Amino acid sequence: MQPKAAEPSPRPSRDAAARLSPVPETMKAIVQTRYGSPEILELREVDTPLLEDHQVLVRVHASSVNPAEWYRVVGPPFARVADGLRRPKRPGIGGDLAGTVVAVGKDVDDVVPGDEVFGIAAASWAEYARARADRVVRKPANASFEEAGAVPIAGLTALQALRDHGRVQPGQKVLINGASGGVGTFAVQIAKALGADVTAVCSTSKVELVRSLGADRVIDYTQEDFTRRGERYDVLIDVAGSRPFRQFARVLTREAMIVLVGGAMNRGLGPLPHLGATIASGLLRSQTVRFFVAKATKEDLGALAGLVEAGEIRAVVERRYELGRAADALRYLGEGHCRAKVVLTV
Repeated sequence: MQPKAAEPSPRPSRDAAARLSPVPETMKAIVQTRYGSPEILELREVDTPLLEDHQVLVRVHASSVNPAEWYRVVGPPFARVADGLRRPKRPGIGGDLAGTVVAVGKDVDDVVPGDEVFGIAAASWAEYARARADRVVRKPANASFEEAGAVPIAGLTALQALRDHGRVQPGQKVLINGASGGVGTFAVQIAKALGADVTAVCSTSKVELVRSLGADRVIDYTQEDFTRRGERYDVLIDVAGSRPFRQFARVLTREAMIVLVGGAMNRGLGPLPHLGATIASGLLRSQTVRFFVAKATKEDLGALAGLVEAGEIRAVVERRYELGRAADALRYLGEGHCRAKVVLTV
């Protein structure tokens, strides 16, 4: 897959950039000071972050909600290892962002104030967020801020699962279990862009959505056991984490690649039991099982931008919430019934 470079949004001149409004000393941001239910999140007035030399400051227009934020707030034991055992080490929350650059560090030379960008930044559920310059790219002109803000984490996960870990080749048969969520909707589209024959698994209410994304066939798991079909697949992308390895093995080729992306969200051990059991089972089989954590790179964000610009992928936004309703957005995601992406507008 060689997506063409994204057509950037119109870029202001440096003189025009200099006339942009000054950055305020304070801003509104979602803050987390303890673990618990989504209701612990607060919208507060906080200091606007200061830049380091390699960073850019972005006026955030949109972000999105991912399982990572849900686990960060709920705070099951496995999620506290990095975030703090008793309370979060940092109050800011959020990863995805799309917005307008308002300031750049002295070592940044590929974007200027006024550029419209999307990417990944810590504490992006806020009016302003600072990001490493190598974790943002120019926003495609044919994507709104809301659409672009839904892409980064889920899109990177889907891209790297298929291209790098699944090693999908044109003509291969790919099975995507959990095709209607954030990662799943991007996975269907990227697999098709890679030239694969795609079978997608989801529930009844989401069949038409997934079919509209280009899946060659869509299986409603409430009506049919997809692990008992006669067809065999070269690559399995397991987003849902709903079946044990022994059931998947019935529909996989001997040399199939199984890429584990996630599992059921819960307040206990989360996806860890499913991941561990599947990896252990794979040690005794001819198929290869892989688990990974997506990496934010400028190259891959650029690849996603190119796919959006070319019309090969699009973000599907089911619900939009204003920043002050971040708790409602997170609660909805945690219920496990959302389709595609939930977006926060700022």
